[in-house]
Amino acid sequence: MVHKNSISDSILVSDYINGREASLSLLINKHQQRLFSFIYSKIKDKDLTEDIFQDTFIKVIRTLKKGKYNEEGKFLPWVMRIAHNLVIDHFRKNKRMPSFKNTNEFNIFSVLHDGTLNAESQLIQEQIYEDIRGLINELPEEQKEVLMMRMYKDMSFKEISENTGVSINTALGRMRYALINMRKLIEKHNIILVH
Repeated sequence: MVHKNSISDSILVSDYINGREASLSLLINKHQQRLFSFIYSKIKDKDLTEDIFQDTFIKVIRTLKKGKYNEEGKFLPWVMRIAHNLVIDHFRKNKRMPSFKNTNEFNIFSVLHDGTLNAESQLIQEQIYEDIRGLINELPEEQKEVLMMRMYKDMSFKEISENTGVSINTALGRMRYALINMRKLIEKHNIILVH
């Protein structure tokens, strides 16, 4: 018998798409530990982690069944991205956005706090969201596009580069300028990003 980890993901995916249901079990077993740990590291709740883990594979199955999976050889990063988006959806529903991993030089998104806010804090936080959205809209189109892909869609610079048709260095440069411009706009408008 072939050891389950020796079969590549792309072969298992293609076998599953072609009707071999058992290939999906092999895929799930192969990546279960890593994916579960990843979700748990964000959520810190075993039951909730289990739910998000299940939801992730429901989305994976739907996408594969519709024939919409086209990321050859990148199965695990794709599944991790689905899980990450579900974690963010969970926090959004519960009004508790985690801070985004951002460039070291500037992290306006870390100001968006925990959900145990009183009514006044909630209003202030909504105002901060509003201010940030307004600032992003003032950015040049190219910078805004890269910032939105990086911050809200959690895309890598490689993915941004592929989606925008520019080099990774150009995408990085646009992100850097977007953050510099955001800082200037915050100073110009005297926006206070704390409450």
